[in-house]
Amino acid sequence: MGWRAGGQGTCLWAPFAVSRAVSMWDSSRMSELPARSIPFRPVPRDFAGHAMPPTVPPGLRLELSRSRILEGQEDVVDEWMTMLTDRYDECLDTLPAERAVFEATFRHREADGSLWIYHLALMGEDGGPLDESNPVDAAHAAYSRRVKEPGWEELEPMFMLTPAHLLEAMRQWGATGSV
Repeated sequence: MGWRAGGQGTCLWAPFAVSRAVSMWDSSRMSELPARSIPFRPVPRDFAGHAMPPTVPPGLRLELSRSRILEGQEDVVDEWMTMLTDRYDECLDTLPAERAVFEATFRHREADGSLWIYHLALMGEDGGPLDESNPVDAAHAAYSRRVKEPGWEELEPMFMLTPAHLLEAMRQWGATGSV
C-alpha cells in the first residue's frame, strides 16, 4: 500500500510500535516555541519523483516522504495506525498490485512541537495507486485526509544497500507482485 510521489497511494503502515513517549521532547516548553515554524512544502501532484541513485536497481523506486499532522489530530494518528495494524492481512493483500516490496511509517516531533509522519517505501515503478474501492484502502485514505496536511514532501534518495540474496527477490516482486 504505497504512497506515490505527487499524491497518495495506499499505505501498509508497519505495525505501530512507536513509543507513546515523544523521546526527549519536553512538552511543558511548547508555549516557548513558535507554532509551526517549520514550513511544509509538498511536491506538486504531478511530481514524477526524484531520480534514483545507481544503487537502486532499475525498475524499483525508493521513496521517503513526510507530511505534517494537523493540530489536534495526534491521537487520531494512533487510531489510524491501530486500524491498519488490526487489518494487517488486508493490507498485505494490497501489496502485489502496488508492487510494494516493503513499507514503513515513522512519527517524529520537531523542535517547534509539530508532529510529522514519515513513510519509507521500496516499490516497483509500475505499481498501482491507492484503490479506494478496496475497503481497507478507503479507510486508510479517509484517515489520511482527516489527520495530515494534504500532500507529501519527498526526500531525495542517495544510496541503498541490499544483500545480494535479497536483491533478486526484491526486483522480482517490484516487477510482478510475486516471487
